[in-house]
Amino acid sequence: MCGILGFLAPEGAAPRFNLGSAVAKLHHRGPDDSGQWNDRNLGLGFVRLAILDLSPAGHQPMVSPCGRYTIVFNGEIYNFPDLRSEFEARGEAFVGHSDTEVLLRLFAREGFEACVSRLRGMFAFAVWDGWERRLYIARDRLGVKPLVYAETSRGFIFGSEIGALFALDSELARTPDFQALDHYLTFQYIPAPLSGFAAVRKLPPAHAMVVKDGRIERLFRYWDINFAERANLPFEDACEVLREKILEATKIRMISDVPLGAFLSGGIDSSITVAAMARLSNQPIKTFAIGFDDERFNELPFARQVAEHLSTEHCEMMVRPDAVEWLPRLIEHLGEPLADNSILPTFYVSRFAREQVTVALTGDGGDESFAGYRRFYQMRRADVLARTGLTPLWRGLRRLTVSVEDRLKPDRPKRRFPATRADEMLFMRGAEAYKHLLAFYPDAAKEALLTADFKAKRGESQTTAYLESALARAHDADTATRWCYADLVTYLPEDILFKVDIASMAVSLECRSPFLDHRVVEFAYSLPGRYKLSAGGRHKHILKEAFKDWLPAGFMDRPKQGFSAPLARWLREDFGPILRERLLDQRTLAPWFDQSQVTRYVEEHLSGRGSHSQRLWPLLVLAIWIERFGVDVGTG
Repeated sequence: MCGILGFLAPEGAAPRFNLGSAVAKLHHRGPDDSGQWNDRNLGLGFVRLAILDLSPAGHQPMVSPCGRYTIVFNGEIYNFPDLRSEFEARGEAFVGHSDTEVLLRLFAREGFEACVSRLRGMFAFAVWDGWERRLYIARDRLGVKPLVYAETSRGFIFGSEIGALFALDSELARTPDFQALDHYLTFQYIPAPLSGFAAVRKLPPAHAMVVKDGRIERLFRYWDINFAERANLPFEDACEVLREKILEATKIRMISDVPLGAFLSGGIDSSITVAAMARLSNQPIKTFAIGFDDERFNELPFARQVAEHLSTEHCEMMVRPDAVEWLPRLIEHLGEPLADNSILPTFYVSRFAREQVTVALTGDGGDESFAGYRRFYQMRRADVLARTGLTPLWRGLRRLTVSVEDRLKPDRPKRRFPATRADEMLFMRGAEAYKHLLAFYPDAAKEALLTADFKAKRGESQTTAYLESALARAHDADTATRWCYADLVTYLPEDILFKVDIASMAVSLECRSPFLDHRVVEFAYSLPGRYKLSAGGRHKHILKEAFKDWLPAGFMDRPKQGFSAPLARWLREDFGPILRERLLDQRTLAPWFDQSQVTRYVEEHLSGRGSHSQRLWPLLVLAIWIERFGVDVGTG
């Protein structure tokens, strides 16, 4: 696990990039080693968190035996032992035993596209062909490892984090991307290829590019779910195959030359991961869990229950947050606004685990492949109602239900239909309805908040089109699978995996998840939607049935509890002063947002007259990002 970066200037140009400063900027991603390599108009930089082959033989940038190719690589190639055996059977020899050396050999022998198609793992890498003077860059299928870049008149630059790009090129423009910020207000993240900066792009998951003479020559997608591939297995057989695939995906993720453990949140996915590890190891697994002194966000009892059942070497900690100190530092690593507040508990558990291990397995990805979110059920119901023409009848039933509940609960504030997001989406269809379920700022609230200047710079909002483009690729899938896929290619890489990478690498910890193995994902998407979301609305149905005997009785059917922080209280207490300072005293967001609305949100929340945490948190993160990166809010 590492940090990578580099530049390719136009041929004949004198490069004006600061490779040394950029390498230093990524030190947290790789404190064990660093390296730089130059070839006229090209420069490559690297920082190393040593996981496999701790010897100097794993040093990067790494040059091929023939001298033609040079690589910088971030990630893990889990099938490298098999690939290495293939080469050794042909008589080839290796200097060390790192996966980097195997990856470079595979690229040299089979070429770029054949190489990425054979890799099984998480990766972002760049290979320089010194003979053709081309740079080849690729990112893994699911988007576990990040890769950002910029294409300017001075040349092409890339790196693992946005901050490294600004360290590499001091002239890189810091103008905000207003379309990106519009997405952010809706989804709490910025989708690739956009970033918070107009000059910076993100290489999307499962994409690769070729760069020549300082310009992108080719950009292409090399993998996607093939919905024509159907498993056609009876449910019990599918359960057995799933167990085998999870065990195998876990086994190859336990290869490490450094101490290894697992996050154990008390949820289903992390518990299955630890259960698989326990079956594969002859030593107790080290597990790590954190809790908060607010029972609504504290899963420690559930984690403890699983740890005792599996006899793990369990470590837990009650968090005493220093979030005010760490949030600005995490935003610096992010390089752009991300409003998923679970980045803080993810950081805390990563920091806690790093005291004992260098690698931690997680349960990330289970929800998106096995229908773990309630919104999948809501969208399937909406699709069925629309298809059968029963939507008007359902609206009437909901209107009656709300009225009856008001009469039965006179002490509760009165509600009017539509009373919930799920009610409101009954007047919408498709991607528009799904977006409404997801939105931190629904369209009406967002448009009322934005200033005329922001709207003019943004143009027409593309948030619905973003989801529609994802859904279009899954048009042949059944309803439940189609909505799962939408999250697989949007929310999972752009929020969950981005958050985990930044939070864990901030403390030099590598995270791996068996559920992100592309073979596990492909199998999940070959199954009927009803296997994942049952007719009765049971989420993760096949996961719960396949692994129920591995975990405590009844554990699988406890209510889902997200991994998040007591945000409303934090904003009133810990973040109260900075919230008032940034949003009220300094009026940081006034050029973009209606200050009177921002003031109302802050005053009502801090006084306890209202709860606006889900709207204030994105604004606070945005304000801190502006301050840390010197973003000019008045120009664009």
